[in-house]
Amino acid sequence: MALVLFNVLWLSGCATAPPSNQSNICEIFRQYPDWYEDALDSQDEWGVPIQISMAFMKQESSFRGEAKPPRYYALGFIPWGRVSSAYGYAQAQDPVWSEYQDQVSSWTSRDDFDDAIDFIGWYMTGSQKALGISKWDAYSQYLAYHEGRGGFKRKTYSRNPALMKIARKVEKTSKIYAGQLKKCRAELEDNRSWF
Repeated sequence: MALVLFNVLWLSGCATAPPSNQSNICEIFRQYPDWYEDALDSQDEWGVPIQISMAFMKQESSFRGEAKPPRYYALGFIPWGRVSSAYGYAQAQDPVWSEYQDQVSSWTSRDDFDDAIDFIGWYMTGSQKALGISKWDAYSQYLAYHEGRGGFKRKTYSRNPALMKIARKVEKTSKIYAGQLKKCRAELEDNRSWF
């Protein structure tokens, strides 16, 4: 029993805490320099701007690797499953994550920042190919990400003003992040030489 308790405590200590200042991308990357490397790798692979991928992740999970959607409650108090299979930094659902694993790598995990930001780049690239949405269009890309490409084609988001407001928030965050990134990019690049 003691060994089981030790393992649970040890594994729970392995989770990366969310950044302490999520409103500043420079502070995020100063706190987690490896994330900057991962974001650059994703941008190089898929051509998705770092600020947009990071804005998606902030909205989806607040940078929590073990984030899950809320539970359903039967009779108002009995936990009865979750509202979706979304999980991890990118809040990717089971079917689309399996598709990503089939196409990119089966050795990926939704609670790994590197894999999650790569997934976002992969998904946005697919949306550009299937729907013609620019990778720089954070608003439309987020709607396609949230609703799925089929939902975006059917314009399901048009019946959900709250979602459209969230997509505008993601767009605004990406613009703020872009401005911040311009100011600290040289510093971040200088720090890369230490790796």
